Amino acid sequence: MKGFGLEALHAHLPDLRHPGRALLAALIAVAAFALATAAMLLVDRLWPNGALLGQIAVVAAAFVCIAPFFWRRKTYQARWGEHAYRNAFAFHVLTGLPVMFAAIIHTAFLPGERILSGWAAAAAGVIAWYLALTGAALDLRAIFTFGFDNLGMLYVYFPAEGRMVASAIYALLRHPVYSAVIRIGMALGLWRGAWASMAFGLIMPVGLTLWLRLVEEKELLDRFGEDYAEYRRKVPAFRPRRRDLGKFFRFLLRGE
Repeated sequence: MKGFGLEALHAHLPDLRHPGRALLAALIAVAAFALATAAMLLVDRLWPNGALLGQIAVVAAAFVCIAPFFWRRKTYQARWGEHAYRNAFAFHVLTGLPVMFAAIIHTAFLPGERILSGWAAAAAGVIAWYLALTGAALDLRAIFTFGFDNLGMLYVYFPAEGRMVASAIYALLRHPVYSAVIRIGMALGLWRGAWASMAFGLIMPVGLTLWLRLVEEKELLDRFGEDYAEYRRKVPAFRPRRRDLGKFFRFLLRGE
């Protein structure tokens, strides 16, 4: 995968080739991240007992922001033609994803007393390191294996240009990138050790499952039909089966 899929992404997001426009896109993403973080910190300060609800509200706002990228695809294609992906990405993904990342990172700063101590805290720390290391490794492997074009959801708008990704991880997990995000979020929650942070870590898989069922996998079912439905029945979304753990760690270590 030459250039990690950047050539295909640049072909449909030509603004990224222009330094000034690329900088503007980066500033928009940073601004969305900063505003979401500021909102959560304000809730933490004014209503600490409701900080978890505030964080969930930010996640919900991110979902609402990103969902039209999928739901309104045909409308955007009719309105903007070949520029539909570029505009939809700028309006929805470029702003929604930083908000989502802000909420996940904020897990490490949710207010509240640490509720774990002694051996329980030590065990939580070990589990957190395991989740963080495997999550980071899975995330890096995803970039190298799938490329920025797939991660940028380019082929939602250009399915005819989609390329086959031959990777063993797809036989183990349907959504390795989301698995990585869940692992890192849960690790941050355990490191923080407050009830709200750990609760958010446990809520993340539920929220992402709803997102997949209502948005992303709905689009995949429309695109691939019964083949994807059968695949969904056979392969778990986020956590490899116990019998597949050896293959999972082999992928993390070797990318095979």
